[in-house]
Amino acid sequence: MTERETTRLVAWSQELRRVHGRLREALDVTRAALADGTPGQAATRDLLLYCHGFCTALDAHHRGEDRSLFPAIEAAHPQLAPVLRALEQDHSMIGHLLGELQAAVARAATRAELQRHLDGVAAIMENHFRYEERRLLGLLESLDLVADPGDVLGPL
Repeated sequence: MTERETTRLVAWSQELRRVHGRLREALDVTRAALADGTPGQAATRDLLLYCHGFCTALDAHHRGEDRSLFPAIEAAHPQLAPVLRALEQDHSMIGHLLGELQAAVARAATRAELQRHLDGVAAIMENHFRYEERRLLGLLESLDLVADPGDVLGPL
């Protein structure tokens, strides 16, 4: 096996780690925008921007996994179907929470309400990422999937 082939094989686990790290950073920036808002002001322009960017990036990441990554994993490792279904269920739950967060930002909810939404998304997202990394990183090092990482894991 050439170095290029080895690099390509290991790249999926590295890409997943990188994308999860960037999504964690985006959540931190969104939280900071909320904390920096003027007292009494429900949502700053920065919060609207960061929230939209974070929500869009996380949703794109999960859609890419559902569309490309998970089918490739299941084809190579059919015994992981229950794990993949649980991850897809997490994606659905996170999508619902993101929708509620976006609606709260759009209606200029209070800082306390927005913080509760962000806390809920953060808790589920972190639990999901840790489970996904624990269950999938090792096999991603040998996954033979020829695809654009942005299409598979989102544009981060």
